[in-house]
Amino acid sequence: MKFPRLFLLLGSLALSTFTGRAAEATLTLHGDQTGPVISPEIYGHFAEHLGRCIYEGIWVGPDSDIPNTRGMRNDVLHALQALDIPVLRWPGGCFADEYHWRDGIGPREKRPAMINTHWGGVVESNHFGTHEFMDLVELLDTEAYISGNVGSGTVQEMMEWVEYLTSDADSPIANQRRANGRDRAWKVRYFGVGNESWGCGGSMTPEYYSDLFRRYNTFVKNYDRANPIYRIACGASGTDYHWTETLMGKVGHRMDGLSLHWYTLPTGNWSDKGSATVFAEDQWFSTLRQTLRMDEIVTQHSAIMDAHDPDKKIGLIVDEWGTWYDVEPGTGPGFLYQQNTLRDAIVAGLNFHIFHAHADRIHMANIAQMINVLQAMILTDGPRMLRTPTYHVFEMFKVHQGATVVPLELDPPDYTHGDASIPAVSASASRRDDGTLHLSLVNTDPHHAQTVSCTLDGVTATTVRGRILTAPSMHTHNTFDAPDTVVPVAFTGASLDGNTLTVALPAMSVVMLSL
Repeated sequence: MKFPRLFLLLGSLALSTFTGRAAEATLTLHGDQTGPVISPEIYGHFAEHLGRCIYEGIWVGPDSDIPNTRGMRNDVLHALQALDIPVLRWPGGCFADEYHWRDGIGPREKRPAMINTHWGGVVESNHFGTHEFMDLVELLDTEAYISGNVGSGTVQEMMEWVEYLTSDADSPIANQRRANGRDRAWKVRYFGVGNESWGCGGSMTPEYYSDLFRRYNTFVKNYDRANPIYRIACGASGTDYHWTETLMGKVGHRMDGLSLHWYTLPTGNWSDKGSATVFAEDQWFSTLRQTLRMDEIVTQHSAIMDAHDPDKKIGLIVDEWGTWYDVEPGTGPGFLYQQNTLRDAIVAGLNFHIFHAHADRIHMANIAQMINVLQAMILTDGPRMLRTPTYHVFEMFKVHQGATVVPLELDPPDYTHGDASIPAVSASASRRDDGTLHLSLVNTDPHHAQTVSCTLDGVTATTVRGRILTAPSMHTHNTFDAPDTVVPVAFTGASLDGNTLTVALPAMSVVMLSL
């Protein structure tokens, strides 16, 4: 069965239209039209106290033999700095609603340990706490997105954490921060009032959480009036549209953003998700088909939000997304460590195009997660580190951050497997303030190259340069012995002839062009 026409909208911008099936992909860029700005925060990250994300991934401690800056490993810092990360979410995830921030301040050797009941039952030392996270935020020159504890925490605890972080008053809480080594307050741009309150954050109904949000949100104070906190309410899981309807109806005017979580599972079965590296074409196809559902889900949640918020003042915050496979053999089941292949790079490109398509509503998205967990940017093994194919898509696509959408029309051929089809080509375009136009393209078909014939309407281009990420096999991935197997290289398959751009798009590839 072919995808319904709704799904064929995936891979183009919200301002795009499709016609019928074509022998080649035809594309028109409308350079004389203007779309919304792509919020840089769409390229956000997520670091949870889960597996080896924090400990070993980021934090090795100041006495480690691994070169570090104040306990944070230098190789990881340098790799992350190259991504221009706009925002980093912490400390969870499910961990956030069992985290008590006071356990993570003061001299590290005196901090009480805790059991991480969600992720492996390991003992959490609390050596990486508020000061360490905010130090990381400053080292990465990014914005902080902190998830507050609603599930097991009190209103007072949340209120005092916000004061500890952001108040410069001569108050007991702010003075405690000073006594712990930080004189001036930090800037915290984003604060989440709970996480997955429908599940691990408290198993609440939307009606009950709405009342709790009203209460807890009241005590998230703006101590820095010049930099008010952007308050994010816990939103829905996937297709739970009732949750969004309830939250928008009851507390929409009190929130700045509403979260959404959607993970890509090859099988759609949480008990048997599939392997990250050992799969046949059926799971390549099902993974891409599943990830394309993001457009349907965002569209439906956005329609509900539009009914309550037609001016789009409330941002949709997709603060957990990415692939989720069975853990790598020999690793802890609660650590969620998985490898990362070319398939994950394709997934990342498709999701970014969907987020661009909804740039008028989506304010932020956060890949799950940054290091050693799920669809990670980076994997580490003791002192060794590698960048994953997903990392390279983030690096290639960072030129879209803060740029303005250039509307386009795309007519892609189908990629058909069995009795189902998805678009073979996905595209998104944006213009930066200096006038440079960037066009990103994804070919989902693992067997066939695609010729993309692009008409430049209202675009005057004299040169085209490009980079490509691809590999000889859909299973190809970087290893610690061969960390640069999948890396971007120069792309020479694009040519200009007047107002026509022709692109020879190789099979299973991600391409970024600069016009």
